[in-house]
Amino acid sequence: MAWVFLLAIGASAMCAGLLAAGYRIEQPIAVAVLAALAVGAERQSISLTPTTGVSVSSLVYVFAAVVLGPLSGAVVGAIGVLANLPRRDVPQPILRWGAWTSITFIVAASAGLAAAAVADLTSGGFLALFAAVTAAFVVETVMDLTLASVTRVIRGTSTILSVGRSLGPALLGSVPLYAPVVAVLAYSYEIVSPWSVALFAIPAVAAQRLLMLYRQQRETSEALSDVNARLASANLSFATALVATLDARDRYTAGHSAAVAIYASDIARRMGLSDHEQKLINVCGLVHDIGKIGLPAGLLEKPGALTLEERRQMEQHSTIGERILRNVDDYSEIAAIVRAHHERVDGNGYPDGLLDDEIPLLARIISVADAYNAMTSDRPYRDAMPSRVARLRLAQAVESQFDTAVVAAFEAVLTGADEAYRMGVRDDFVFEGVGPARPEPLPVFANVALAGVVEA
Repeated sequence: MAWVFLLAIGASAMCAGLLAAGYRIEQPIAVAVLAALAVGAERQSISLTPTTGVSVSSLVYVFAAVVLGPLSGAVVGAIGVLANLPRRDVPQPILRWGAWTSITFIVAASAGLAAAAVADLTSGGFLALFAAVTAAFVVETVMDLTLASVTRVIRGTSTILSVGRSLGPALLGSVPLYAPVVAVLAYSYEIVSPWSVALFAIPAVAAQRLLMLYRQQRETSEALSDVNARLASANLSFATALVATLDARDRYTAGHSAAVAIYASDIARRMGLSDHEQKLINVCGLVHDIGKIGLPAGLLEKPGALTLEERRQMEQHSTIGERILRNVDDYSEIAAIVRAHHERVDGNGYPDGLLDDEIPLLARIISVADAYNAMTSDRPYRDAMPSRVARLRLAQAVESQFDTAVVAAFEAVLTGADEAYRMGVRDDFVFEGVGPARPEPLPVFANVALAGVVEA
């Protein structure tokens, strides 16, 4: 209420100042016609957000302010707001109407004064008129955006930043579009005939259509962003559901996939990979062992060491995981990384024996994170290795099993971390509801560490 009172006082003071300066409404018929156009434009305002709308009424009152003077422009603008007379379907209708009427009067009068000031500095002609119209639109845009932002912040419906994002592009983009049109119409009004004001309906309709197209484009963009966000959420939910299925079967390593996802994303961030790649590797780490759900019954649950044949069956989990993920829309890239996460840079990995750069970079990162977490986890046949021992094992396997740059990046991450992070037992080792990355050990499955191979 205080803010609306200040706006009303400001509008009244500006009106008194204009009258004192000698400004009058000298062409009432033209003012009436333009006021009617302004009301029509306000009635066709376009909502950009639930609390923010724009209209082309500014074309009308800026034209009036330039051609008929600041007082006439202010009156036309204020009358145009009559289209928004207090309604019961909006909160605090009288305050809202009072605020926007006062703001429009102040903005239109300021635009007229700016145009008059520029006109006094020029020698006349169309270019002088164009400069005056441009100055009027610049002042109108800046003041309208400022006062509208303050009003919405005081009402608590928006922040200055949100108002700028919603109104800024439409208002700022209108200046180079509206100024030439209004300048031509103003020149025609003064040089040809005052009846040329009737032509104002043409650019007003065109501008209205432009605002509608802007709103449609904005709505389409927002809808697309919402769909993409929903798709990303659905993909992550699908991944967590797969991991929950695996964890239900392989309880001993439950949480391992979450730990690998966290380590892998931190490595990717350290290596300067893009946001897309960081998000992608997070999901890859989460589902990298999903192929284990397709292994023969009893293999994961076997409490003792695996035979050579069982080891060969175990090595099929990367190809099984790829086949599972290939059947999921948008998971083809993830499937390729999952297939390759047990490849070695010396070509002795599986399933394809890829060599060095033939292995996708994200798969090389998953390989390091996977091996490290396996070494620092308890196993039925051994206790978890200390972090320093696991890090030494990684360093010893560079250029044979692991990518040197990846190991170096992970070492930098571990150097700056605490011991809880290094051992994967920190409280925040949680990935989107999957659970802690280090649950209580339940010894029902063991990997076999082959000579010269860092286990994963």
